[in-house]
Amino acid sequence: MGLFDKLAGWLGLKKKEVNVLCLGLDNSGKTTIINQLKPSNAQAQDIVPTIGFSIEKFKTSSLSFTVFDMSGQGRYRNLWEHYYKEGQAIIFVIDSSDKLRMVVAKEELDTLFSHPDIKHRRIPILFFANKMDLKEALSSVKVSQLLCLENIKDKPWHICASNAIKGEGLQEGVDWLQDQIRTMRT
Repeated sequence: MGLFDKLAGWLGLKKKEVNVLCLGLDNSGKTTIINQLKPSNAQAQDIVPTIGFSIEKFKTSSLSFTVFDMSGQGRYRNLWEHYYKEGQAIIFVIDSSDKLRMVVAKEELDTLFSHPDIKHRRIPILFFANKMDLKEALSSVKVSQLLCLENIKDKPWHICASNAIKGEGLQEGVDWLQDQIRTMRT
């Protein structure tokens, strides 16, 4: 079997595997987004808060994603750093309707960017400004400003407005992430 795997890899038939960390505060929609990215026959019907972390997989035309869905609850956020080394990309989900906790999200981002396993790596970061369907939601531009994303100079990043429940905005983000990962691997 090993020979066939190698041959498939050389011929470009085997999908490249990539580890992605899905981070963000609790109740931002991380698990719902990941669930929407899975094939419809593999999607969960009921979404419950993640305790610790869970591992999910989904595929695109050229990549096979292993996503570490990390709990955003305060008591579990210290676990994030144990997965930074293995991550080849980050999805950071923000509840764009939760103006009060935008400061907490910014603090978590600052902690993430200052960590030695992330600080000097050119790792792509996809931001989902989620819950755009709610009337009190801030625009993705406003979320970007509040989080000071324009100050990220050493990593490719992109922000997408999203509605995880309906799947809106998710494909645009995954397409961008896939392009970034492919260009980094060549």
